[in-house]
Amino acid sequence: MRIEIDDKSGFCFGVVRAITEAEKALAEGGTVHSLGDIVHNRIEVQRLERLGLRTVTHDEMPAIAGGRLLIRAHGEPPTTYAEAERLGIRVIDATCPVVARLQRRVMQAHEQMGPVGGQVVILGKRGHAEVVGLTGQVEEPTIVIENADDLRTIDFARPIHFLSQTTQSIALFEALGTEMKRRAADPGQVRIDDTICRQVANREQHLTEFAARFDVVIFVCGRKSSNGKVLSEVCRSANPKTHVVEEPDEIEASWFEGTGSVGICGATSTPKWLMQEVARAVGEITKKP
Repeated sequence: MRIEIDDKSGFCFGVVRAITEAEKALAEGGTVHSLGDIVHNRIEVQRLERLGLRTVTHDEMPAIAGGRLLIRAHGEPPTTYAEAERLGIRVIDATCPVVARLQRRVMQAHEQMGPVGGQVVILGKRGHAEVVGLTGQVEEPTIVIENADDLRTIDFARPIHFLSQTTQSIALFEALGTEMKRRAADPGQVRIDDTICRQVANREQHLTEFAARFDVVIFVCGRKSSNGKVLSEVCRSANPKTHVVEEPDEIEASWFEGTGSVGICGATSTPKWLMQEVARAVGEITKKP
């Protein structure tokens, strides 16, 4: 059995930076609190918890007054920083620079759309931490759409500034942008502002090619990973024998019957060490008679 781990899968720059900041703070001793899961991968979160990281919610912030709070790569709205300052909490800001830049662009979009009665629209997953941070940058409402059905929430008689959550599909963003221009009373009043992270987006074409090279593909990602859902579907489109797992225990021997090769890949929130453990598990399963 040929087993290969995709060398381009795994943590993106923003996640690496957040985990590095957490590990540096933990090395100083004591507890560090992360506002939400530092990464959407349960296994990696458990590893960091063993080092002293604790995950908290916004409602739990008063209980850690005077402590240390890590803002993960997804970013936060200004209200979170104001609350931390009020509580005397030391903030370790690990917001991904790509996300921070997008937050500023959202504010600029509102500044431009306000005087002309326009709308700011974001392609993203409602309730996702990054999207909550983006929409929370301003008090004015931001329209969040997830698919073509949501276009009904837009007033096409008014100007539109269309942006995207950093980890969304380029193909979906482009398709929705084209449809907005088609429906708009004045297509010239629709601004398409591609804010998708290319370090993430460029993986789509790569994974299409990677998945097609193997009899079976094992995609490793956390259940909460939006990026994992997108990229695993990219793999499945290229290879219907794609199986998604969160950890090695979920692998089934029946997946490998009559196959000669297995490709292992993952999301931007999947650690390399976990893909390596999955590869070892596949090797052990396929050795059995």
